[in-house]
Amino acid sequence: MTRTILITAIAPLSWGTTYLVTSELLPPGRPLLAAVLRALPAGLLLLAITRTLPRGAWWWKSAVLGALNIGVFFALLFIAAYRLPGGVAATMGAIQPLVVALLASRLVGEAITLRRIIAGVAGIGGVALLVLQAQARLDVIGVIAALGGTVSMALGAVLSKRWGRPASGLAVTSWQLIAGGVVLVPVLLLVEGLPTEPPTTTNLLGYAYLTLVGTALAYALWFRGIERLPVTSVSFLGLLSPVVAVLVGFIVLHQTLSIGQLVGVVVVLGALAVVFAARPVLSSSAEGSQSVGARR
Repeated sequence: MTRTILITAIAPLSWGTTYLVTSELLPPGRPLLAAVLRALPAGLLLLAITRTLPRGAWWWKSAVLGALNIGVFFALLFIAAYRLPGGVAATMGAIQPLVVALLASRLVGEAITLRRIIAGVAGIGGVALLVLQAQARLDVIGVIAALGGTVSMALGAVLSKRWGRPASGLAVTSWQLIAGGVVLVPVLLLVEGLPTEPPTTTNLLGYAYLTLVGTALAYALWFRGIERLPVTSVSFLGLLSPVVAVLVGFIVLHQTLSIGQLVGVVVVLGALAVVFAARPVLSSSAEGSQSVGARR
């Protein structure tokens, strides 16, 4: 299962660069445009590859998952990215493992263990060190958007685990991306409107990176991990995103990296070690055979 964990980790690693790309390559003040251009092209690309449409109940299930994992999440993500410094915006997702653990205990029967609670609290503490040491202004709307996006994606991840998939992972990913993009289009038209100036080459490079790497590839690997691993454990991998955001800010933007932030990075990595070193992680099929009260 180590290989599956490492492959799944590629998704949050790429998401950690979203904040750098947004602030440095995309046009300012257009979070909804960025969300639409990130989701729809990626979904259509994957649909062209798989040539598979949803059937039956999966039309509405795809719409729900697309709204939670893509539509609502992307809108709030980009609002947070525009209103908060990169490292701060990324660290708001630290509560996701605990939210997922609570939802998963109710919806898919994954036990809330003391080990996971301790690791979740440690993860929050680690990213809090990153935030507190960043000496950055916290925007209320940005913080609310970041936390709202975290809860939306947490619910989407748990429902993805509960409902499984009726087709290939790429096909299901394409349905969600398209559904999420469609949800965002009317919001874009009402709130921001269409752009009045053509995108620059720099803008196009930013959109291309977010579409191909940060969305098509990342989400395909993320949903693959949710299918094969306990969803609560997968959610802890999301803690890698703020670590990458802070390190990229230090390396690329020459932002200050304090001792406190380094301690935060170590704490986050320690939380991941606590979760994944407990014992070999079960696949979804093996995990489903255990009772709700099973201990890790």
